[in-house]
Amino acid sequence: MAAQHAPVIIVKKVKGGHGGHHGGAWKVAYADFVTAMMAFFLVMWLVNQSPAVKNSVQAYFQDPGVFEYDHGRSPIAAGAGIVGNGGGGQGSDVAAATAALERAAERIKEQIKAIPGFRNLESQIEVKVTAEGLRIELQEGGQSTFFDSGSSHVKSETREVLAVIGRELASLPQGIAVEGHTDAAPFGRDRSYTNWELSADRANAARRIMEEAGMPAGHVKAIRGFADTILRTPDEPFDPRNRRVSIVVQNEKAARAAKAAGSVPGAPEATGAAPAAASEPAHPAEAHAPPAAAPKAAAPAAH
Repeated sequence: MAAQHAPVIIVKKVKGGHGGHHGGAWKVAYADFVTAMMAFFLVMWLVNQSPAVKNSVQAYFQDPGVFEYDHGRSPIAAGAGIVGNGGGGQGSDVAAATAALERAAERIKEQIKAIPGFRNLESQIEVKVTAEGLRIELQEGGQSTFFDSGSSHVKSETREVLAVIGRELASLPQGIAVEGHTDAAPFGRDRSYTNWELSADRANAARRIMEEAGMPAGHVKAIRGFADTILRTPDEPFDPRNRRVSIVVQNEKAARAAKAAGSVPGAPEATGAAPAAASEPAHPAEAHAPPAAAPKAAAPAAH
């Protein structure tokens, strides 16, 4: 009988802690929020970057394989990416290189202005920074200003200008290309010495003077003679401005960034034919034959 009236014991278990009814779902929501904020700040950072950096980022996501790994660092460290060697961005490297060229351009302009008689040459000397780098052009005027007519012999005023340019370019690490151009008037009575040889010889003469002024010989990477294949004024093939010597300080960092982005820096001039190899020393000028196929109304300018 005693066993039938044993007391009934009820055990109640109380759940401890807070938020037991919603578990850990808040963690997922918080992680989503942090991810969204990170993406937002990344977009804001990218919006304020230079076009070179934007192109590099775009190129990386389009084809990551073009970027090489660099000793365990970011895959875009060695190429034209947003992360550069030593922690610097490639975009900042391009901007720094461009800024250095712009400073050099300003110094060259100031020093050339100090040359006696500069006012007579001011309209014929062009110094500017382009996508390909620093371009310095010596353009002939109505008369043969920089070179003797039909010759690669450099006039005294030209020597002063080229000496200033050579001294300034000596401090820059970039490679340099020197280009020679003529107008469309045929040169020479035969094929032994033509506009090809003349344009290349003038570029080579400019190189020699700049090196004599202190520019290291290793700076020059190319001597190009284009003859009349790249006219500055195509509508006026006999315009004296087509006769010119161009000194191009190449911006390699911008070129690499553009190549990685799938584009080529827009050079103001596009090569239309293979340049002539420079001949050294310069040959004496031959008689300038009148153009065989030129219109009668067009008088060929002296080279």
